[in-house]
Amino acid sequence: MSESLQGFWTLSALHANLLIILNLIGALALGLLVGYERSYHGRAAGMRTYGLVCMASAALTVAVGHPHFWYGGGNTLALGADPTRTIQGIVTGIGFLGAGVIMREGLNISGLTTAASIWAASAIGIMVGLGFYLAAISFALLSTFSMMWGSRLEEWLPSRKAIAIVLHFKAEHKPHRDNLHQLLFDYGYQIAEGSLSVAHQDGKIEWRFVAIATSHSKMADLNLLAQRLTQKEGIEEFQLSHARN
Repeated sequence: MSESLQGFWTLSALHANLLIILNLIGALALGLLVGYERSYHGRAAGMRTYGLVCMASAALTVAVGHPHFWYGGGNTLALGADPTRTIQGIVTGIGFLGAGVIMREGLNISGLTTAASIWAASAIGIMVGLGFYLAAISFALLSTFSMMWGSRLEEWLPSRKAIAIVLHFKAEHKPHRDNLHQLLFDYGYQIAEGSLSVAHQDGKIEWRFVAIATSHSKMADLNLLAQRLTQKEGIEEFQLSHARN
């Protein structure tokens, strides 16, 4: 029994443990770096989530790389351990975690960036566990740059914003698409092709669609468009929101 326990405290085993601990600390730091942007913007998945994902991925990957020290060095069957299977399991597990943060509300889809960044955090941890430290640091910095300044780059480049619109018409009112199209066009928007869905309930018609700005300079803000819709004959209720993803 004592000889078995001594296998966990040999000089080579302690050296392997120290290397793993350093990998975990580095992975945690990189995960916190990537997660700061999400935490700063008030997302549900913040620094702690990213730090844990990155560190756990690194822990699983680096542990597979030291099969000689498993169970105090007494597990000879582990010498043929395949790290690629561990990586495959990590990617699959992170896929379920990422799916949990993607939410859809009407025509809006949110959480895609968070899900992608969680997946990136796990990849950073895997790279740390495999020993690609410089590449992992570069990946973390590039991911942070993309998340923090990617939106600013999108605003600087020519783009067409989209808004989700839900219109509830009064009973017995029959809306015409051409009239609505002209109204939106006057305020710098057009109905996205294939996005219109129509529902009928209790004698009332409901339209749901996405409107895309014809140009960045011509599009009106939501307040101005809302004021115009309140004056539109036949509209009983409406809802406007930015089509986020």
